[in-house]
Formats: sequence, C-alpha cells, structure tokens
Amino acid sequence: MKNSSNGGNSGYDSNSGQSGGNRNDKKSENHKRMEKLLVSDMDMKLPPIRSDVEMIPVTHEEKELIYFHDPQGYLPGPIALDRQIASLLPMFNGNFSVRDICSDLRQYGSEVDEVELMAFVRQLDEALLLLSPWFRECKNQIEEKFELNEVRPAVCAGQSYPQTEDEIRVMLDAAFSQNGNDGVDLNGKEGRIKALYAPHIDLRVGLSSYVPAFRPLADLRPKRVVLLATSHYSGSYYPLYDGKPFIATRKSFETPLGITQTDRKFLDILEANSEESGCTFADRAHRNEHSIELHLIFLQYLWSHTFTVVPILVGPLEELFYKEDGDTGKKVDAMASLLSDHFGGDPDTIFVISGDLAHVGKKFGDPEPASSMFDEIRSFDREFLDFAVSGKTRGMLQLMKRDLDPYRICGFPPLYTAMRALFDVRGRVTSYDLWDESDRESAVTFGSVLFQELPREH
Repeated sequence: MKNSSNGGNSGYDSNSGQSGGNRNDKKSENHKRMEKLLVSDMDMKLPPIRSDVEMIPVTHEEKELIYFHDPQGYLPGPIALDRQIASLLPMFNGNFSVRDICSDLRQYGSEVDEVELMAFVRQLDEALLLLSPWFRECKNQIEEKFELNEVRPAVCAGQSYPQTEDEIRVMLDAAFSQNGNDGVDLNGKEGRIKALYAPHIDLRVGLSSYVPAFRPLADLRPKRVVLLATSHYSGSYYPLYDGKPFIATRKSFETPLGITQTDRKFLDILEANSEESGCTFADRAHRNEHSIELHLIFLQYLWSHTFTVVPILVGPLEELFYKEDGDTGKKVDAMASLLSDHFGGDPDTIFVISGDLAHVGKKFGDPEPASSMFDEIRSFDREFLDFAVSGKTRGMLQLMKRDLDPYRICGFPPLYTAMRALFDVRGRVTSYDLWDESDRESAVTFGSVLFQELPREH
C-alpha cells in the first residue's frame, strides 16, 4: 500500500541546549520516549484524523488525490493521498484497530496486508495527521519552542506572497503602478489619516483590493502602528484564552522585507492593565496567524523609516451578542479606553485594523452554495461598512446581533474595538470585492475603510 505523503519529518525538535555526550544522550532518551508515543499496536483502536485539518480533493498529473491543508501549521510539509487510500480514513475514528479494518475489508473481497496497513498508519501518525499522543506531544514542543523565540518568523512567505524580498517588491511595484491617485486628501480639509481597516485575504486573490487600501498610507511617517487583527486560531487553545479576548506579543515580526520591532514601552503598560482589559501575553495564537503578517508586508514595502508596532490579536466577541455590558463588553471598553488615552490624539500613531468580511457557503458550514447568497451578503456588508464609515459602533453591534453574526464577519472584533477607541474620525470605503471559490461552493468578501480625523474648527 503506497501513498503520496511526503511528511517524513516528525515535526518536533529535541535539542536540549546541553553540549557533547550529555546532549546526545538527552536527545537519544527523548527520541526513545517520543517513539513510544507512535501508533505501533495492530490491536490498538486507531486515533481519528485531526478534525482541524482540511481535506481537499485535487487532481495532479491525472491522479485523483486528497490534499491535506493544516491551518494550524503543524504538518511538517505538504501531504496528499491517493483518493482510494484516503477512503479508509473514516475508519480512523477511535473504534477500529488495524486488524479490525483488515478483517472488515476482507468481508467485501478486499485483501489488505496488516503489516502494510500498520506502516501506512504509522506514517500518518509521524506526519502529525492523527489526533494521537504523538501529535499532542509534538504540538506541545512546537508551541513551547515558539514561546521561547524573541522573533515571530514569517509563515506566509512562499504561499500568500513570494518567498524573497526581490520577488515581493517586483510584485508590489507592478500592483501599485497600475492604479493612480485614489482621491484621498491627506493634508487638506478631509483631515489627517488616523486608521485603516483592510483585508487579510490571501494576496493571490485579493491583491487588487490591498492596493487602494494601503496606497493612502504611502507618504505617512508614523512612529508607531497599533495593529489590531483577527485571531483565527485562539479557539483552538481552549481554555488558554478563556476570558482573554486580546492576545498581545512582545516578539519582533520578521518577513522577507525585514524585522519590525514591537513597542515594548506600551506593551509594559498594557500588561500592567491586562486584568481589566482581558489581554494576555501567552502568545501561542500568534504563531501561525496571518492577519498581522500580511499587513506588515505592505507597511514595510511602503515605508523606509523605522516604526514600531503594537500587535494585538482580537478573539471572538460573541458574548456581546447576548450581553453587551457583560465581562467581554467591559474588557473591550477597558482596552479601547487604554488605546484611546495613549494614542487617540497622538499624531505619531496610526491604527491599522486587519479583517475580512463575510465567509459563506459549504466550506463554512452553510447548507446552500455561496452563489445563492451573493445578493444578501453584499447587502449585509454594505450595512456593516456604512456603520464603520459613520463611526456608529452601536448600530454595527446591533447588526451583528441580528441572527448572531450570520455571515461570519471575521473583521468585526478588531474593527469594533478600534472604533470604540477612536473619536472624531470619519471613514470612506476604498475597496470592496468578493472571492468566489466556486469549486468549493464558498465565498469570502473583503473591503477597506480609510478613517480620517474630522477637521477642527478654528
């Protein structure tokens, strides 16, 4: 039984920091301990395939395959299986052993060698596809290693955008040269730019919307960027972030365009007020998050001056839909007040908010295809963006409470938080688009809003 997996790397690092023979002995002991965690018994009930891994049908060189996409980034590399082999995976559910599967298949005239199937199962386990003791231990080691790092490395390079600085600059030079002036008055009657709400959709499908969103920032020279961004993965760490809607990190951010430092001084202030604001510095949710990284690419490209960032991921604010003045509401207000007090009137600080709009269709759990909902989601998005433009947080929340966020607006938490912190600003929509992922009957909408300070009367 052969498969198309190339996940031969176990994905864990056993370096101990010791030297010489002691270090080698330590590594050997750790390796033996880890090896014992792998599936090895033919009578053992097999652990299920991880539910957080997406299985996507693809065709490659006329072969029908199942491609595994891991949003959490634990897989050591791209993995694909022949669809016939993948048809066995539903039996990996905690109820069947290797012997059970082989015995069951024999009843239907299919002969599968137990040793061969065992080798296949072990390969899946080593590749971190099974929800097994091996996976849990490797996952913990990956997370612990990340926490010890002082720099958060790029995770989207070579995927959402090119791998090298030269390639990125060529791509963005071409993109920004295609569009002219976007009609933004930077210094005149419309007021100074204070904030930007922009997408974090994959650059391969949304680049044309990023350009009009970020172009107005090109001539700015802020010393600091408060970067509020959607946290897509905080729910995967329950209960780590229970009661903690805001996730900060002190790590510097590295991309192929360079390293951007964080504003340590304000982060110290934030930590001192973390209890009231519901902010944590347990930063595992930053490890594989793309929402900050994709915005930094544009800021690093547009600006040559040195600036720092205040990177804060914002988790779901669902409690607001049921009780506006509950624990979550009070923490959002505390965070907004803290940001407003320190940066609301600071001409050297700009707010950049990272979020997309609707997520609809079968990929996201809707029974009907996304194409049947295009008119209604565009209407909902229009209302949502109208409230953003006018700064009406109350109206935006009431809209989201209607049917409890029916279209999964992932940008609501960071945008709502930012709008609670900013006063005397008005916005205007600078882009709006829809990605129709028709082959999966799904779609994502995304747009941008530029916020400028209201002119002061003399």
